[in-house]
Amino acid sequence: MDEVVLLAVMAAMLLVLGAFAGILAGLLGIGGGIILVPAFFYVFSALGYDSPQLMQICLGTSLATIVVTSLRSVMAHHKKGAVLWDILKSWSPGIVLGAVIGVFVAAALRSELLQAIFGVLAICVGLFLAFGRAHWRVSDDMPGLGLRSLLSTALGFLSVLMGIGGASFGVPIMTLFGVAIHRAVATAAGFGVIIAVPSVIGFLFLNVTGAPPLTIGAVNLPAFALVVSMTVITTPIGASLAHRLAPIPLKRFFGGFLIIVALKMLAEVFG
Repeated sequence: MDEVVLLAVMAAMLLVLGAFAGILAGLLGIGGGIILVPAFFYVFSALGYDSPQLMQICLGTSLATIVVTSLRSVMAHHKKGAVLWDILKSWSPGIVLGAVIGVFVAAALRSELLQAIFGVLAICVGLFLAFGRAHWRVSDDMPGLGLRSLLSTALGFLSVLMGIGGASFGVPIMTLFGVAIHRAVATAAGFGVIIAVPSVIGFLFLNVTGAPPLTIGAVNLPAFALVVSMTVITTPIGASLAHRLAPIPLKRFFGGFLIIVALKMLAEVFG
């Protein structure tokens, strides 16, 4: 396929993808990365890119979009006074450490193993979305230094291996420790920035082969620009719809959808 035609096809697919990811992120209060990573994978695969490092490109590009969307989100939540900055500050060192370790581990793994990791963790997130309950609690207080260090490092590490921001793991953790859901969502947006910035810097320096056009390191610039341009427009639409639609059936539906996508990725690895 001619490179100009290839770029045009990819642009059209990514615009649709970005619009869809933005609506779902606004509608369900989850980060777009958990939607974008499998979508990038299938878009690039459909266009003929089967690099052994394809998942690294999907992770790096997804995290690049999260830098922009999470920063925009946390500033919007800050204006409403919903961000718990003390939690954000105390969890930041562990999250950064986990994110940096995650980049080194992701760089060393083959695409198939990263697919498998994404699939397993996405099933866990999907099950929580489908069956989790708002009243579940481990404690009424956030964890102390020891447990906080462990959880924050794990959060950063696993988020990078999935190419996602802080919401998918951060919101459940905070709500289980007594943080109100709207404050957990707002604070988790800050987690996304802390995860994405150091990890994207690392992914920009990865040496990958067989990448789509205009890829620097493991970050595809057209995918980044097109998806961000659409999520900025459509995320507020999703947030507006969230106030009109019942959230519990939507989360259960998306949890089921995510489990199906994850199982499909696992089937490709092990089938």
